[in-house]
Amino acid sequence: MSDGTATTDLDSRLEKHRVELTGYCYRMLGSSFEAEDAVQDTMVRAWRNHEKFEGRSSLRSWLYRIATNVCLDMLSAGNKRARPVDLSDPTPLARATLAPRPDHTWLEPVPDARVLPAVTDPAEAAVAKESVRLAFMAALQQLPPKQRAVLILREVLAWRASEVAELLGTSVASVNSALQRARATLAERADRAGGAEVSDPLDAEQKKLLDRYVAAFEGYDMAALTALLHEDAVMTMPPFDLWLTGHDDIAGFMTTFGAACAGSRLLPVRVNGMPGFAQYKPDPEAGGFAPWAVQVLEISAGRLTGFHFFLDTERWFPLFGVPLRLEAEADQTQEGA
Repeated sequence: MSDGTATTDLDSRLEKHRVELTGYCYRMLGSSFEAEDAVQDTMVRAWRNHEKFEGRSSLRSWLYRIATNVCLDMLSAGNKRARPVDLSDPTPLARATLAPRPDHTWLEPVPDARVLPAVTDPAEAAVAKESVRLAFMAALQQLPPKQRAVLILREVLAWRASEVAELLGTSVASVNSALQRARATLAERADRAGGAEVSDPLDAEQKKLLDRYVAAFEGYDMAALTALLHEDAVMTMPPFDLWLTGHDDIAGFMTTFGAACAGSRLLPVRVNGMPGFAQYKPDPEAGGFAPWAVQVLEISAGRLTGFHFFLDTERWFPLFGVPLRLEAEADQTQEGA
């Protein structure tokens, strides 16, 4: 085999693991972009050191070892990414202000295709999607980094304790102890973490709920929208630390602070194992519609329990592969004529 063929073969073998490694690093780091950086660093280290790889474990296990070390190094600063609901109490509408916090504060959204490899087992697919949902991700960020790695490897990726111990260079007893502590921490947070119950694929009722949501939001019909909300529904808008709960405050915010979103258009996206939308609001200066947010919706018991607006569109829209603006319908009709 020539050097060029060997290099191509190695690149291909490494690339096969990119999506699952990105999912692992995203769960570890809570950031879409840091996860991609961590995986790229992992691939470069693997490529440079492949001749030293003695084959005592599988290539996949070796890559996870490298990725874990990369993530642990990145987490050494101790930053814990979070949602607005993790940092403060809800703000009544009467006291609402829009105060941004730095990007590194926030748990970031991620497209499903970047972190969820294709699998044929429905149960395995369901576990993978559950493990990237915002509430679970936020709970993961509260764990010490090594506990986080143990829980992801054992509970999400279904590695044996002996495999995790070998990867981390520790004992099986230490792995089991870390897993027990991690489970206890997550159990303490379960009642206040929020969450969602979404079928995969969406069932008929959930599809109808989303259709009604799109009609209500694009029509900016607050009566129709609030009829879809759970009484304790939550609305967040990173990078702002404000979050609202309840029909009255959410509707009140949308018709005051958020009034410019009237007449928005929504394009569906798959985000964090949940339904979501790229939102465009009318652009009065240039015409058409300007990017405004990636929305992540949480559904439970036939109602919306949360909708989260991630506003940094210069970062999110290219990541999700959606256009940075939409033309007005009349312009689109003329172009297609």
